[in-house]
Amino acid sequence: MPLDALLPVPGSRAADDLRTALAPILDAALDGVVRQRFIAQFAQGQQLLGALTEAGTVHCSIGLHRDDVDAGAASCGRPLLSFFTVSWRATAVSPRAVTAARAVSGLDAQARIEFVELPCGPVAFSETVHIPGVVSGIPQTPLVQFRAHLPHPDCRRLAVFTLSTAAVGRSEQYRAILRRIAALASFDNPLSPACSRVP
Repeated sequence: MPLDALLPVPGSRAADDLRTALAPILDAALDGVVRQRFIAQFAQGQQLLGALTEAGTVHCSIGLHRDDVDAGAASCGRPLLSFFTVSWRATAVSPRAVTAARAVSGLDAQARIEFVELPCGPVAFSETVHIPGVVSGIPQTPLVQFRAHLPHPDCRRLAVFTLSTAAVGRSEQYRAILRRIAALASFDNPLSPACSRVP
């Protein structure tokens, strides 16, 4: 679903469409308290999506699946959560390989960085682990973020694919997922008969 569909301009046709789409959910609520709780949570979700859009995010997906890597492990079957985003960033005009290198140049010395030539062009992969500071109410769970920085052929912008998860023990699997996504990426528009470049 396009992010814009969840962030319509008040009073617009899109806002009416969203209201119509949500009506069955609100009508199914057991009572007014449940309805108000849903509305409040939906509004929080809209705030999060608004912040993502301001940062250039054009797509986000949430993954939740069972951990089935080690069939006999104690962790087998626990749910694994991941968050995938695609963002656009404006860049200074420069060769694509230079743009890819610049994208990861300011990262922490602990970051894992790799440069690869893929069918879509040069790509910089980065991997960082973040541990939240000691703040009341926030768990000290490490978060691993895998990023693929793909310079656009116009040399003016950069697509950033980010895959985040708290399943640090499954880094190898999540790293492989992001690499596969990046390997399949293309800046060609598959819907165009002439297969023109994405604007």
